[in-house]
Amino acid sequence: MSDEKTAASDERKKPSESTMNRPERNAPEQGKSSPAGARSRLSEITSILRAHGIMHGITPVKLREILVDLGPTYIKLGQIMSTRSDILPKEYCDELMKLRSDVDPMPFSEVLQVIGNSYGTAWDEIFEWIDPKPLGSASIAQVHRARLRDGSEVVVKVQRPGIYETMKQDITLMHRAVRLIPSVRIRETLNLDMILDELWVVAQEEMNFLQEAANMEEFAERNRDIKYFYVPRLYRRYTTEQVLVMEYIDGFAVDDRKQLLEHGYDLEEIGTKLVDNFMKQVMDDGFFHADPHPGNVCIRGGKIVWMDMGMMGRLTDRDRELITQAVQGIAANDTSRVQDAVMGLGEFRGEPNRSRLYQDLKDLMGTYFDAELGNIDIAAIMQDLMEIMKKNGMTMPHGLTMLARGLTQLEGVLLDLSPDISIMDIAVNRMRQQLFTRENLKQELKTEGMKIYLSAKDLIELPTLAGKILREYQKGQTRINLDLHSSDSLTALLHHLVRNLVIGLCLAGLFISSSIICTTDMMPQILGIPALGALGYFVAVAVSLYVVFRYLLREHRRKKRARKYAEKFSRNRERLDE
Repeated sequence: MSDEKTAASDERKKPSESTMNRPERNAPEQGKSSPAGARSRLSEITSILRAHGIMHGITPVKLREILVDLGPTYIKLGQIMSTRSDILPKEYCDELMKLRSDVDPMPFSEVLQVIGNSYGTAWDEIFEWIDPKPLGSASIAQVHRARLRDGSEVVVKVQRPGIYETMKQDITLMHRAVRLIPSVRIRETLNLDMILDELWVVAQEEMNFLQEAANMEEFAERNRDIKYFYVPRLYRRYTTEQVLVMEYIDGFAVDDRKQLLEHGYDLEEIGTKLVDNFMKQVMDDGFFHADPHPGNVCIRGGKIVWMDMGMMGRLTDRDRELITQAVQGIAANDTSRVQDAVMGLGEFRGEPNRSRLYQDLKDLMGTYFDAELGNIDIAAIMQDLMEIMKKNGMTMPHGLTMLARGLTQLEGVLLDLSPDISIMDIAVNRMRQQLFTRENLKQELKTEGMKIYLSAKDLIELPTLAGKILREYQKGQTRINLDLHSSDSLTALLHHLVRNLVIGLCLAGLFISSSIICTTDMMPQILGIPALGALGYFVAVAVSLYVVFRYLLREHRRKKRARKYAEKFSRNRERLDE
């Protein structure tokens, strides 16, 4: 196990804290453009959308190809969209996860200019040297290896100049492009305006490196007692909104089986510790790495090193408790328990249909009924649960969607590292360990004690409540509130019955009233019959003929459909006989 590198005590010519961490954006505003440029870009976006036939619908693959053609900014937006499985269907998220944000690097002169503008001083006042060749280049930032004046080996993450303004403008143009193409048929599936608003919020967080720095510090603090865990040292003094400086890590990628085996690492041990630590982040801390792909996890000196804290997930205490309850319910094949957890996690956007939700969950549980606990795919279950929540019109916490993404990424790592490891087994074992810890036992006793107290209190009040109900019944003051639900077919049938009954009553009333009028000498008259009575007869006869004609037409269509199905069945049977 290697120890963390220590920096020299005297750092030469460091800028002041107020200078280094000011929030102003001083990078060249290359993203800003003239109105003519905005119109030109809007025209380009619209032409790309039309070239892909967006008016005829959009598939996951088509959406990914559109984002690639639109350029690096939209590729980044697509990557953010892949985390929003609460907004997008699962197949769209899975396809967008294939996007890669590697783009052409920006000129080294621009890198130095951003550093100088961000620090308010020359770059060589801080760094001894910066490697002109980037370690990686993405749509928002690129990373260079460097050395501080005190000799510390670091990496510098530099934000692309004007990216904030460019992304803001592009999202605004996308809002306009959506309105300019009103015939897009994906509006029933996707609320594009809401998605764009959500993306802008997340993009702003990713473009603020001070937020990423805060995530690194919190992540390291929460895991500081784990010996096999490590987070690169953050050089907070040299970190601004547009520049992030952290320790350089020279290790092996977590999916590099060959190198790890050659250096004596046990792949199963690495995989088990990786999953256990991730479960600790989720269940104990409620603050977890939401993007644990191989590029963000490496092995150095016997420690698992977590990098890139730009995408982190958070869960409240209540969310963690309900997720644990859902996993336990799945393990015990208890549909009611899973339903309680799902309803606690999400909220119905409209009128809740608990019976349909229960049936959907029961069907899901049936697919895992015969499966052993270790063979259950927890990432797939999370995705299935979210699909059921979306199907039933339920909103869900953003942390839950981030967790589903993180589990999917983690399963991909394990598939390369040690495929035999079961995330579900490790998760359940951690739950069992938590159950017998002192704090959890105390909380569990407190919770169960409160339930017993409330139940006893209700039991004591039961005779009083029963007597009150009987007294109100004797006085005729008892009220019963019923919340009745019916299927769509039953609702349609009742609607037709009531409508026909009302029409029949109206026609009967019209005939009777017209007959009464015809027995009078009311003026004016037509052929000796009062005009009002004749008009009533005419309307009643016309409506009656319309009702009869509509009934006959409906019967004709029904018989035609029946004949069509019978012919189709006959043709299929003939094919089978052949």
